[in-house]
Amino acid sequence: MKMRLDPSDDPLQKKIKKFLKGPKNPDAEFLFSGRTFGEIFGMAWKLQERFRSSDLQNKAVCLSTHDHSVMAAAMIAALSCEGSHLLIPYSDSDIVLNELRRQVPYDTAIADEHQHFPDEISRITVAPETFPASDLHRKINMNLDFEFLSLFTGGSTGKPKIWPKTIKNLFSEAFYLSKKFHFSPDDRIVATIPPCHIYGILFSILIPLVSSACVMAGTPTFPHEIINAITLQKATVLVSVPMHYRTFGNKTIPNHSLRIAFSSAGALDKTDSENFSKQTGIGITEIYGSTETGGIACRCRAEDDAALTLFETVDMEIIDEKIHVRSDYISPNLARDKDGFFQTGDRGGKFDSNRFILYGRSDGIVKIGGKRVDLEEIREKILCLPDVTDAMILSNPCKKGRENEIAAVLEGKIHPKQVREYLSRQLEPYAQPRSIKVVDRIPRNNMGKYNMEMIRKLFR
Repeated sequence: MKMRLDPSDDPLQKKIKKFLKGPKNPDAEFLFSGRTFGEIFGMAWKLQERFRSSDLQNKAVCLSTHDHSVMAAAMIAALSCEGSHLLIPYSDSDIVLNELRRQVPYDTAIADEHQHFPDEISRITVAPETFPASDLHRKINMNLDFEFLSLFTGGSTGKPKIWPKTIKNLFSEAFYLSKKFHFSPDDRIVATIPPCHIYGILFSILIPLVSSACVMAGTPTFPHEIINAITLQKATVLVSVPMHYRTFGNKTIPNHSLRIAFSSAGALDKTDSENFSKQTGIGITEIYGSTETGGIACRCRAEDDAALTLFETVDMEIIDEKIHVRSDYISPNLARDKDGFFQTGDRGGKFDSNRFILYGRSDGIVKIGGKRVDLEEIREKILCLPDVTDAMILSNPCKKGRENEIAAVLEGKIHPKQVREYLSRQLEPYAQPRSIKVVDRIPRNNMGKYNMEMIRKLFR
């Protein structure tokens, strides 16, 4: 007879239970010169009392705040009582909040003071509390598959999507990344991305919580703000995105204390990586993954220019160049095959036993006149032009008929005629962009991803 596994023996269960007992050092700072871990857990204790009330049991609560301490407290509270389900919008604009409410009805919100909600929405505010000696109420054996949080993402393809995340999804990844990259109470984190994004949640909320690291309040975005934050706060960890690394250029970061720098939410340009490494003496660790899949792999361009190294907690299969992954980090609403693998939207090829090369998006292959065209290949050729700093290639419907035509939007100081002449020598006629727009800056969202809605408007 097969023995039934006791849920309390699960290693992740044990880690979370130990974490929920409260901080080792309540007086240690969670935020630079701000709230302590003891205050965070005290806020979570008060929120838990509200979440456990009958009117919020098994209901959605909108968590619309950029305050790291409030987000941390809300996540601890939701984790410990398995009652309320947190909804995290990618923006606090009225349009986004209303769209979120249409997709997932909610009547309670934890929000910053400046935010406006309709009168029928009940607001919860939290203030620093002293963590009680009795610690948080928590279940003996929590359900690690409980969907305690959903991310409402704008993405780069238009219509917002909702990605649920289970306790196992987020905390198994947070504990893994914390151990892999040696986070400790000595670390001081500066993050240039908001905590409403999966990358921000992991590196500026959950990893600091499970490792007792300290994080900066707020999200600096301009080069001088980021540099000042790194130097004045004696940061040891920088968490940023390719767009922000690009703005550094050749700027110097004097007397820095950084030991590691991370980048995600898109491929990092090789030149930007080299400039940063030259100025700081450290390479940038790129994290490859997505909101729905969680982290998949990483690379440091200062050490390896091409291949990504698969995380030890992730399994991968590459079938006809299509990347399939299996891990505890994948959102529960994604369809998987009988072996638990999910097919991502990316293409790649094996490099060796645990490394692979990323080729680009699977949906970057389009049919033009019955012939296959790789949009990423066109982009790479355009980026070889010295006066082009960035490029986005897309396939737009023709004004007449059912066919599509290729369009390109470029950043740089170049005339479209020069681009056409160059591409005429590089590409077959059917693969050459019919429309080319040159702009000062390609439209992007606050995570640095291409804003497809704004880009398509350029060609209307």
